Amino acid sequence: MATVLFSAPYMIPFVDRFRPILAHYGVELIEPVVHERMGEDELLAYAGQFDGTICGDDRYTPRVLDRCAPRLRVISKWGTGIDSIDKAYAETLGISVRNTPNAFTLPVADSVLGYILAFARRQPWMDRAIKSGEWQKIPGRSLSECTLGVIGLGNIGKAVIRRARGFGMRLLGNDIIPIAPDFLAENNVTMLPLQELMEQADFISVNCDLNPTSHHLINRQTLSWARPGAILINTARGPIVEEAALVEALQSGRLGGAALDVFEVEPLPADSPLTGMDQVMLAPHNSNSSPAAWERVHWNTIRNLLQGLNIPCDDLARWMS
Repeated sequence: MATVLFSAPYMIPFVDRFRPILAHYGVELIEPVVHERMGEDELLAYAGQFDGTICGDDRYTPRVLDRCAPRLRVISKWGTGIDSIDKAYAETLGISVRNTPNAFTLPVADSVLGYILAFARRQPWMDRAIKSGEWQKIPGRSLSECTLGVIGLGNIGKAVIRRARGFGMRLLGNDIIPIAPDFLAENNVTMLPLQELMEQADFISVNCDLNPTSHHLINRQTLSWARPGAILINTARGPIVEEAALVEALQSGRLGGAALDVFEVEPLPADSPLTGMDQVMLAPHNSNSSPAAWERVHWNTIRNLLQGLNIPCDDLARWMS
């Protein structure tokens, strides 16, 4: 019998569904109370008690991993991002870290286009005006008149570009690794240094991973390069954007607005200046919202766990419905 710490927030509401299935494979669950994610101290309370985990953005730091080893054999991360896990250190301890690449590419890319359309066509603001008794025709822009700069051309960044191309936007890209020339040519993307992208883009979409090279990539300096009135969209990871610098750029009018699905601290504190800004659209880290995609990730996360524990699961598909 293997013991698993079951802490993935998107799976916890369905634990009654998954518990008997995991029991069939000889897995018993530890079910902590989880609010968004488990921090170091919360994880340390269970150190040495579990062989594997199904987790969300729990903080598997070297301190936690040292205490959980050698019993812990696999961390099965729900979703794609593993920036909360020190994967390199885990692997030195013989702990396998597994995730679901490309899990939410399409819903996240859809969310980015939704924000671009909302800011360009101004529907949320006209809706609010009419509901407050004002007949206010707010000028909008056609996307074909606008330039989109995408920072990070991985799976999601590429999907954003493909969608924006259909609207006739001028497309700019920035990445620290080379991007396939065929993709760039097919979608008419111009790759630029970050400063030039910021200077030219009407909309700036952050779609890169969070890692040491991207922490606070969007900061006071980079925001000072932004085209006046530009809109910043972040559906990647909160700490890529220096939030205090973003607030200053919005308050000064340097940026015309922002759409934020992720934040440096989550949940976003109620007293954040962002909550009182009319030109800012906020969401609770939910751009991946797609029950169909969630379902696929649930099962892949279970498969990753069982494989990491060396438990045969070739018949797992029979449980899926």
